[in-house]
Amino acid sequence: MISMDEQEELRRTVRALLERNPPARPAPDAEPGYDEAAWALLAEQVGAAGLAVPEEHGGAGCTLAETHVVCEELGRTLAAVPYLGSAVLATQALLACGAVEALPDLADGSRVGALAWAENGASAPHGPWDPAAIGARAEAGGPTGVTLTGVKEHVLDGARADLFIVPARTEDGDLAVYAVEPSAAGVRVEPLTTLDRTRPQARVIFEAAPARLLSADGDRVLDRLLAVAATALSAEQLGGAQRCLEITLDYVRTREQFGRPIGSFQAIKHRLADLYVLVESARSLSYDAARALAEDAPDAGVRATTAQAYCAEAFSTVAAETIQLHGGIGFTWEHDAHLYFKRAHSAAQLFGDAAWQRARLAPAVLGTVPAGASA
Repeated sequence: MISMDEQEELRRTVRALLERNPPARPAPDAEPGYDEAAWALLAEQVGAAGLAVPEEHGGAGCTLAETHVVCEELGRTLAAVPYLGSAVLATQALLACGAVEALPDLADGSRVGALAWAENGASAPHGPWDPAAIGARAEAGGPTGVTLTGVKEHVLDGARADLFIVPARTEDGDLAVYAVEPSAAGVRVEPLTTLDRTRPQARVIFEAAPARLLSADGDRVLDRLLAVAATALSAEQLGGAQRCLEITLDYVRTREQFGRPIGSFQAIKHRLADLYVLVESARSLSYDAARALAEDAPDAGVRATTAQAYCAEAFSTVAAETIQLHGGIGFTWEHDAHLYFKRAHSAAQLFGDAAWQRARLAPAVLGTVPAGASA
């Protein structure tokens, strides 16, 4: 893990790059897309795609504490780049599986990986991200010796992916993790129309698609990835909430009623103070979770779950107040407030909503698992 000064320099570099090259905004009548220019700049000029990839596999050899900084800045700008899905989840999945062959191409940004995890249906009573919901099946056969059949929902960057990493059940019912090429026979990708147009998602259908085993220990891999996903998402939510607070402060300083800025009214000050507390509390929890992951702390899973549960609700609250305090302009396409609102409510469902995250915390809180154990 690099020093705090170096992390702040990374933050300044990413922010300056995105300010010089503002991420594209979706048009009202356009389908969700990717900001290829922003992705190329992040990958080539910052090396962001391979920050947490070991140097021997083409990366920078940093930790998840550094990718956390980038996630926060991307959440602040809502850049439509495959960072969370590829540079964080896909690379960490491969590292957790010990399958490093594809890492160099992901690390330089020339290829994009996608984690095809979530599933809907009767087997998902606790939501599509619950590992118990996974019903995709791996069976013997095909040119690679294994085929996958199943439907994966909410696949981040699925339409852009060059590699799918897929948890599925073996013929014995155990969880394992496989790699599937998007161009393989039996793979169909359907882009989804989602609330948040700055984060493209897809449904991926596997029909006896040839696959390659990455790890037979799927439970361990998914436990690690849940913590990684929750922590990285909390950083994005923190960045979005911080930006909402900033643009709201700018607005109330200039918008006047009764001959004075509305920010001078005591009622507005109280609301802004509450939002500030939410943002700073989210920052503490999110960075605590990132440091725990970077240091492989035994309770990293608990901290990650806590961070996501809190940051999801904090971002949703701050985004809603941003629209309210902006008045009429906050509801229009001319202002970014609605984009943050949509991102907040869409992201709150990723990797399990706050209610499920708290349910996962219950055993640790109630003392039914050893103190410090992962959720």
